[in-house]
Amino acid sequence: MAKVSIHPSVDGGVKPGKKDFAGGTLTCKCKTNPVEVKISSQIAHNHACGCTKCWKPAGALFAVVAVAPRDKVKVTKNENKLKVVDSSATIQRHACKECGTHMYGRIEKKDHPFYGLDFVHTELSKEEGWSPPEFAAFVSSIIESGAKPENMGAVRARLKELKLEPYDCLSPALMDFIATHIAKASGVLK
Repeated sequence: MAKVSIHPSVDGGVKPGKKDFAGGTLTCKCKTNPVEVKISSQIAHNHACGCTKCWKPAGALFAVVAVAPRDKVKVTKNENKLKVVDSSATIQRHACKECGTHMYGRIEKKDHPFYGLDFVHTELSKEEGWSPPEFAAFVSSIIESGAKPENMGAVRARLKELKLEPYDCLSPALMDFIATHIAKASGVLK
């Protein structure tokens, strides 16, 4: 059986990050006048995401997406080419109007646990050293994008081979983070 292709950035193995890496520039796929977004920090919670909202390169089963502090994400070129893909979505994904590449996603709802973090795709950067993907989220959701249900065992096996533990939600640490935020907001925790 052929190896399952997850995403071009991890199919050859997950590359380690660099300890003192301080960020880089993301560039859309346009051949002329590309959108550029500067991230002036390391990323966190990098993961393979199977949801139907995250941007994936052609042929990929999963997106690879991470977060960076909102104040460390800045559009530096051709901001006028960006548009919000779905204004009703929690994550306002800003994509290039010409090539369709998602450049960053921002949560505007201040009481959301991830407010202050922008979602980014570091595969759009030429710099090396970004923190590597750590897990796979919303694995079953790839079926909603057309993956065959009978291949899910092979998909999960490949994710485990890549040391990307498959979850059908977020990782336990992120689920704990969300639950803690909600508990503090409701007064259960102080």
